Amino acid sequence: MAPSFRIQPLVLPSSTDSPEAKDFLEFSELSDALILETWGNLDLAAPGEARLESWRDDDYKQLQFYFVRVDGRMVARSSIGLPQAENLQAALVRVDVLNEFTGSKIGQMLLLHAEEIAAGHGRTTLQSYTEHAASFDPHKPDILKPATGMGGVPTDSRGVKFALAAGYTLEQVTQFSALDLPVPDGTLDDLEQTAGQIAGNRYDLLTWTDHCPDEYIDQMAVLMSRMSTDTPAGDLHFDPQVWDAKRVRHVEDEWKQSGMESLVSVARHNPSGELAAYSVLQYSASKPWLAVQDDTLVARAHRRG
Repeated sequence: MAPSFRIQPLVLPSSTDSPEAKDFLEFSELSDALILETWGNLDLAAPGEARLESWRDDDYKQLQFYFVRVDGRMVARSSIGLPQAENLQAALVRVDVLNEFTGSKIGQMLLLHAEEIAAGHGRTTLQSYTEHAASFDPHKPDILKPATGMGGVPTDSRGVKFALAAGYTLEQVTQFSALDLPVPDGTLDDLEQTAGQIAGNRYDLLTWTDHCPDEYIDQMAVLMSRMSTDTPAGDLHFDPQVWDAKRVRHVEDEWKQSGMESLVSVARHNPSGELAAYSVLQYSASKPWLAVQDDTLVARAHRRG
């Protein structure tokens, strides 16, 4: 007889040191273990306090988390992300099971449960993702490619097999890249020279930390809204996001409350005075060796070629 597993909801505590935080802390440890199994390090892991802050519901998203225990040990998790402002037809579902419980049917059970919850909220388009360490050749014949033809994922991956068996199709591939600092002298010279030749005196660079100056907040909202329309998405459909000063400040506050310092660089088009591009680099005191590039976008009107 197949074992019976019980799906339990994760209730977010008021803080990580509150009496009711036991399940959350164990869920966070499970999340770290899953990241370690995939990547071999915890660079992509967030501290418990940051997770707690970013997982709370707000005007733009609702998140639900569930877990399964085996013999008292938390071994699998699921999440359902429900956009609240746009893309009300969509949900982001994710299921993760520790490697040693492969074949236990826990993942299938969690996925069906997540899909039922999403459907109960009227969501008709379900999205998910898998993660893969860079230990495979993306040009080999056993690589699954999206319709765009760009990138690919290994068909023998447990996550890919699981998604395909559940009826999901691959639409988009995102690549992680790493840069070791400091870079050797002269490494960026050609890049800077080319950028200078293209930009000339038509663009100026502006920078700030954490908080966009009030004079640029409305233009920054326009740029951030274009992340939903000006970036590749394969055949996926995304509603244009509506951003205003309030939404920009909300994201900035969430970053800060999650323990992140955000370094923002923008390009201002001198003839028009409008902001043409931006990039966000974030770091945390909990990981002094690491900085992570967040959103980076050049508005279509200012792209070259």
